[in-house]
Amino acid sequence: MLPTGLKDNQPRESNSQKVHPQPMEDSANQNPEALEALISKIFTNISSLKSAYIQLQSAHTPYDPDKIQAADKDVISELKNLSELKHFYRENNPKPICVSPQDSRLAAEIQEQQSLLKTYEVMVKKFQSEIQNKDSEILQLQQMIEEANQKRAKLEKNLKLRGLSTKESEGSGDESGFYSVDLTPDLFISVVETAFKAIHDFSKPLINMMKAAGWDLDAAANSIESNVVYAKRAHKKYAFESHICQRMFSGFQHENFSIKVDSGAVSKETFFHQFLSMREMDPLDMLGQNPDSAFGKFCRSKYLVVVHPKMEASFFGNLDQRNYINGGGHPRTPFYQVFLKLAKSIWLLHRLAYSFDPNVKVFQVKRGNEFSEVYMESVVKNLILDENDPKPRVGLMVMPGFWIGGSVIQSRVYLSGVKVAE
Repeated sequence: MLPTGLKDNQPRESNSQKVHPQPMEDSANQNPEALEALISKIFTNISSLKSAYIQLQSAHTPYDPDKIQAADKDVISELKNLSELKHFYRENNPKPICVSPQDSRLAAEIQEQQSLLKTYEVMVKKFQSEIQNKDSEILQLQQMIEEANQKRAKLEKNLKLRGLSTKESEGSGDESGFYSVDLTPDLFISVVETAFKAIHDFSKPLINMMKAAGWDLDAAANSIESNVVYAKRAHKKYAFESHICQRMFSGFQHENFSIKVDSGAVSKETFFHQFLSMREMDPLDMLGQNPDSAFGKFCRSKYLVVVHPKMEASFFGNLDQRNYINGGGHPRTPFYQVFLKLAKSIWLLHRLAYSFDPNVKVFQVKRGNEFSEVYMESVVKNLILDENDPKPRVGLMVMPGFWIGGSVIQSRVYLSGVKVAE
């Protein structure tokens, strides 16, 4: 038997032995090659992400939706790859009991890359928002283009109806709005007003030249229409306007305006084409290009009936201008140029009247007719009318009236024997 002391010492020695626990080594330390490969993949992925981001930036200047979409897909793909690497590392590398300095550096680098990744995600969202805005702008522009194409198609259709080709319209579609005019009653009314003003404008120099030549204006007015009772002496100017109107509108009801032309029937589209093509042209330039055109014949014939030979001789001391016009010419004298503006306005009105279907009809009011507010309009506005007095009667027709469709454009008249307010 062993001594008692020895028996006590053995267990103490056994209990005093230290047990050194072995630290768990992570799989990364066990396999450093795998860690290096993971880190290499991370850096490669970051480089690819940077490249995709640069491509996304360059696709904005100039703006290219297809390149933006492709670059956006690349950025998202690289972000997904980074996310997969992060999850792969966490699943295969649980947090070690002891972290070495090398592992700390690796964790810091990963955290840095994660922060950078968040920055890229924010920028990608920003670019996606910009792309959506650009897509909205593109959609709006496409709608505007579609509306413009529809408007162009409508204009081309109208041009075909009027006998005009698209090429012709583009050649003439300047600031004057050659092909933007619609054939409407409002257009005809505006041309009627222009013709009425042209009659008034031509009567002014005519009366002034008569005064300068020593004409008796009262006698001249009475010779045009006798026994008209004028409210004021100044109103006798309407007699001369009536004279001009009667001569200029003679033959208006005929398609050829009583002008002999070699061509046959003219279509309504051609009438409107003629109206559009000459409405912004200088009449003297037109006559210089074709002095024997239908318009040229119209100007010559109307001048010879509006301006009497005696009147012209008193104005100029000779009939040289008249003889020149009779011979087929169109003089460039100021007086004839003023007359051409009048002739052009009446000619355009006739071209436009026969552009409508059915044609616009002209009607005249005779002297002595009872005044009708439906068909007539007084050129003098401040009339004094008493209900007890008989209805006023027409003394002069200054401008004819027109039927256009179911509407009436009133004739302009001067009423005889009616008082006016001062």
